[in-house]
Amino acid sequence: MNSKLALLLPIRCILFILSFLLLTLILNESLENLTYTWSIVCTVINIIVILIIMLLTKVKGSNLLRQINYDKGKTKFKEVIITTLIVLVLGMGGMYLSGLIFYQKFPYLAPDMISPIPLWLAIINFFIMPISTAIAEDSLYLGCGVNSINNKYLKIIIPGFFFALQHSFIPFLLDMRFIGYRFFSFLPLTLLLAYIYDKRKNPIPIMIAHGIIDLFTVTWILITSINPDFYNSLVSL
Repeated sequence: MNSKLALLLPIRCILFILSFLLLTLILNESLENLTYTWSIVCTVINIIVILIIMLLTKVKGSNLLRQINYDKGKTKFKEVIITTLIVLVLGMGGMYLSGLIFYQKFPYLAPDMISPIPLWLAIINFFIMPISTAIAEDSLYLGCGVNSINNKYLKIIIPGFFFALQHSFIPFLLDMRFIGYRFFSFLPLTLLLAYIYDKRKNPIPIMIAHGIIDLFTVTWILITSINPDFYNSLVSL
């Protein structure tokens, strides 16, 4: 494996920050008024990251599938179910606990994450975002992170750290409480996913579980985009 690929780990953090700052200039809106765009920005950055990884691995005489240790026929249904349950329980549990710590509310989920967007974009994103996010994030943090760092501790800690940190900038707000809330919501899960991947070297159960949890998110965005009044009623609770 090419250890230089681990240098890519901060790239999503940088791209998210730059993207939202650029949107403030293009749309002449504040960061606070652009939070609803996060899922669209995420999909665009997913595609950019996938293309970068494909290009860099090709230059090194490899490819994305080899970089993530994809092995056709290796995945067992039981492994997918167990991994999905872990992701759902630890993912939701992390968000609830972090919400309690940073906002003193339980359960707390940031309402901006399901803000309505133009319906046609919500429909397109419903199909693209879960798949592209699973491929982009897991290829980057597991394939280029865990697989490219030799130290048995750092190969878990460093990719897990950046895996969680990128969520702090989705969307990007100059609000340390929100940044902290997002980071600690995902840190337990991302560290565990890096550990599981390092032990099993099978990305497919993680990618499927990852796609499922993102599917829940885009489903909520689709619902609120169809009925913005429903979103307003949720926010007012």
